[in-house]
Amino acid sequence: MTPDLNIDLKRLSQDIKLWGKELGFEQVAITDTDLSSHWESYRHWLEHNYHGRMQFMARNQPLREDPAQLHPGTLRVISVRMNYLPQNAQFASTLNDPLRAYISRYALGRDYHKLLRKQLKQLGERIKQVCDAADYRPFVDSAPVMERPLADKAGLGWTGKHTLLIDEHDGSWFFLGELLINLPLPIDAPTQARCGNCMACMTLCPTHAIVAPYQVDARRCISYLTIENDGPIPLELRPLMGNRIYGCDDCQLVCPWNRQAPLGDQEDFQARHRLDQASLLELFAWDESQFLNALQGSPIRRIGHQRWLRNIAVALGNAPASLAIIRALEQRLSETDALVQEHIQWALAQQHQKLGQMTRQTQRLIRIIEKGLPRDA
Repeated sequence: MTPDLNIDLKRLSQDIKLWGKELGFEQVAITDTDLSSHWESYRHWLEHNYHGRMQFMARNQPLREDPAQLHPGTLRVISVRMNYLPQNAQFASTLNDPLRAYISRYALGRDYHKLLRKQLKQLGERIKQVCDAADYRPFVDSAPVMERPLADKAGLGWTGKHTLLIDEHDGSWFFLGELLINLPLPIDAPTQARCGNCMACMTLCPTHAIVAPYQVDARRCISYLTIENDGPIPLELRPLMGNRIYGCDDCQLVCPWNRQAPLGDQEDFQARHRLDQASLLELFAWDESQFLNALQGSPIRRIGHQRWLRNIAVALGNAPASLAIIRALEQRLSETDALVQEHIQWALAQQHQKLGQMTRQTQRLIRIIEKGLPRDA
């Protein structure tokens, strides 16, 4: 039921956008709750099991398809975005060094959920100060809310072929949040999609997880494999993961719209504990206490120490042959559960194979030199 109002809703919507920017959001937009145009693609995604082991994605479909059910009386969704790209992101230097650990840049700092939720709550309180009839509820990836379709419909950007939201000025390095509210505010228009014929994200995805435009098979996605997946990582995908131990940014890195993307100015999103510089061996050496202490307040903490070791073990298997790596892997074997042990055994096999190849190449080079033959003989 629409509340009785004696307020200029157009003026209020303008104020809401101004207040949102004062609270640190790069953009604020408003839409209604009708997501019927997105139902077909969502159901297609589920039918093809592209959600993998994320069973929560298949639950509460009525709530996902009608956000008003999450907060009775909701008439509008105030959608917000906040940039997070940290200073000195060091994409190339980290990805090109197989001995360093690559962590998705959104996870280098503090958990974004708490900050965005706090700011959204402040925005809701500010609205209520001028309109006592306002009833709101904030969400930040914390309930069955289809946040990207809502942000797309509100005009915060368009959905790219990698299924992330893109803004023509800010690219895609931003977090999303929503404030469900019972006021019939004027709604904003969607923005025009501008991916055109570009296929960079699809072509350069390390594991070819973008199986068709706007369709991601999570079962192949490195972000899913290292974060949401609580089981073994498929053998055929392990070599393709490189040194990525938590998440993956490749589809965003190659997107032309991110070439001039601005940096985030929130201190909470800047890299902590040298996570943007740490070596694989350094992080693999953390015991559970170190893991929990160093990652206090980090989104990484929720995967737990064992999955952290599983992911790093795969990256160590992909690293160049090293006796130091072999020793580190062997030392961890007796300290881990069966899931991690299997990945360590795989990594050891990879390391020994590379070491054997290196030894054979060295022996061949010695024979060539001893015979006094040209090196290309």
